[in-house]
Amino acid sequence: MGIPAKETNFNDSNETNPLLREALRNFKRQMDRLTPDKPQVVTLASCAIMSCGHLLLEDVPGIGKTTFIKAIAKLLGLSMKRVQFTSDVLPADIIGHEVYDPAAQKFSFQRGPVFSQILLADELNRASPRTQSALLEAMGEGSVTVNGHPEVLPRPFIVFATQNPNESIGTYPLPESQLDRFSARIKLDYPGREREEAIFRKATLDPLANVPAGVLSADQLASLQADIDRILVADRIVSFVKRIVDATRQHEAIKVGVSTRGGVSWLRMAKARALLEERNYVIPDDLIYLAPATLGHRISTSGNGDGGQVILQIIAQTQIE
Repeated sequence: MGIPAKETNFNDSNETNPLLREALRNFKRQMDRLTPDKPQVVTLASCAIMSCGHLLLEDVPGIGKTTFIKAIAKLLGLSMKRVQFTSDVLPADIIGHEVYDPAAQKFSFQRGPVFSQILLADELNRASPRTQSALLEAMGEGSVTVNGHPEVLPRPFIVFATQNPNESIGTYPLPESQLDRFSARIKLDYPGREREEAIFRKATLDPLANVPAGVLSADQLASLQADIDRILVADRIVSFVKRIVDATRQHEAIKVGVSTRGGVSWLRMAKARALLEERNYVIPDDLIYLAPATLGHRISTSGNGDGGQVILQIIAQTQIE
């Protein structure tokens, strides 16, 4: 079935730099401290980062979505810019615009906030569809087109977006094409009792004060992202992915199934989880664990069905051959 002749742990791989392994472990420890009561949130965010993906956090305002993203940016030591999306934000406010320089007697391009390694798109679904679409090329190709010419964005380029529930006042639902560009959608939810009480006790004006900066350098992150391509995937794993994707396209409760891009993203996220657990191969549990958050937002269900739950039902009915 295409299973590697010898599957080894990440620790045993001759290709792995010990210093890089330790940097990854330190990053994981620091990530765990951000939301100690929500290990799945940490895993999903870490997998999105390692797989060169983008992350969408959805929930009511005021529960720490923006602080969580800022903390990740600080841990990574990457440049970050924030855009507060509202109905009057224009595409040029994201990408940039041309400004006339009287001294040089010519126009020069002033880069917008999208030219950063981490873009925090706060309350993305409060912007108009036209402004939302300004991120499509950036998220899909890592570049933007200015006056017919492509402008390459910094590497790595990660979009962390937050959105309010669609029933909130003044929101515009994100289109399928944009949702499909997010590696995962996370519902952060309220902190657990002990965690929230600890937050109340501190009541600090700077919740990032105790977050260390730059625990993983840009070069180390790039190396780890490159290691994703060396994670082994057996043929039976690929077959399982294909059958799940096909099932979403034929399910009676699903109007729009998972795209090819969605299947690739799901598999890359599974490779990232293997990397984080120091394995050099993907196991079925990687895919099953990630499926609701990685595929649920990519399908359009009939009525108000929960995409993640439908995905779990499909997986439960599909055997791994």
